[in-house]
Amino acid sequence: EHVDRLTTDDTPDLVVIQVYITNAYRAYRLADLYRARGAFVALGGLHVTSLPQEAAAHADAIFLGPGDQTFPRFLADLRADRARPVYRAADGRTLERIPPVRRDLIRRTRYLVPNSIVVSRGCPQHCDFCYKDAFFAGGRSFYTQRVDEALAEIARLPGRHLYFLDDHLLGDPRFARALFDGMRGMRRLFQGAATVDSILRGDLIERAADAGLRSLFVGFETLTPGNLRRSGKRQNLNRDYAAVTRRLHDLGVMINGSFVFGMDDDGPDVFARTVEWAVAQGITTATFHIQTPYPGTGLHARMERERRITTRNWDLYDTRHAVYRPAGMSARELEEGYEQAYREFYTWSSIARASRAHGTVKHQAKHFFYAAGWKKFERAWDLVIRARQLPMVTPLLEGVLSKVTRCGTRAEAAVPPGLETRPTAFETR
Repeated sequence: EHVDRLTTDDTPDLVVIQVYITNAYRAYRLADLYRARGAFVALGGLHVTSLPQEAAAHADAIFLGPGDQTFPRFLADLRADRARPVYRAADGRTLERIPPVRRDLIRRTRYLVPNSIVVSRGCPQHCDFCYKDAFFAGGRSFYTQRVDEALAEIARLPGRHLYFLDDHLLGDPRFARALFDGMRGMRRLFQGAATVDSILRGDLIERAADAGLRSLFVGFETLTPGNLRRSGKRQNLNRDYAAVTRRLHDLGVMINGSFVFGMDDDGPDVFARTVEWAVAQGITTATFHIQTPYPGTGLHARMERERRITTRNWDLYDTRHAVYRPAGMSARELEEGYEQAYREFYTWSSIARASRAHGTVKHQAKHFFYAAGWKKFERAWDLVIRARQLPMVTPLLEGVLSKVTRCGTRAEAAVPPGLETRPTAFETR
């Protein structure tokens, strides 16, 4: 529904809906509507796996966990008129022999990034605020495609730009090394996500940059070690965050930094501190979140025990609302601070100052135009999308993502004033 109007006057035999928490109520309404017309309705996804009893009330069959193996089994059962009410992913999970995505069914002109691709499932880490452990329970929680199959899919994609939607593109070093080596010479430009520790370890990030990596989503999450320990994000503990930004910037890779507010060691000063650090480090774009205790996660279980969850309205579980009682501030302070962080990070002065953290005029200009285009022209993007003119913007995106080599960073941006004596996650022992 983000890209096309949904009509509900049809009468299909089978309706399949992937449910995530903030579309759950809409998904259930659609499921009920189609079941009333006699359609067989199947529901799956993160939210269904977390709350199967809730979802089962609106479906003829539900899928728990990844469906790569269970969905073909379900289709065979449905044809034989013996479909089961629950399909649970078990062990033996693999991405081998999975048929290629039917990209001919996708209306490419309606997507800014039509070449999205996933070459792995899950993540090797175990953060307590993440759905992953619940979703992949009962089997492997991280596995990859065969390298040759991944490269073949990449080769089939038109254009230059790719977006890897994997939770952790560097999660399997052997696979990632072979993938990036195989991509060299393809003249691709790509974006993806990785963890702090994987960026600092070995030469994987250099291989990625040589293969065309131009922008990376990095989960810094918090500048406070206590928050990292409590959330189980050990891959960030005792890591030099500033070294991460320097290494990526030296390779010409822009950073989309992820930060979470409202953890138990956060006070009202966390918003200004985080924004100041991100701007001083030359972070190109930032994604801020209010900590959200999703059902099925360790964080949700802990907050349930502590009786801190204040609502179960899933529409509010969008990382923009406080759905629990924070430890170090009020819920209102948390929501207002979150909004203020976005406003402050994306002011013209902050964008200009962050761009000056880079060592060359070319990289400064690249930072400025990408960050400004990301947030300052949201209404223009909406008009472009509605006018179905996204393909005209692709050359602009590829131009901004063009390589900037060995640009360097300005030393004075390493640590912002006022943070030198404060214990932070980027300190090393």
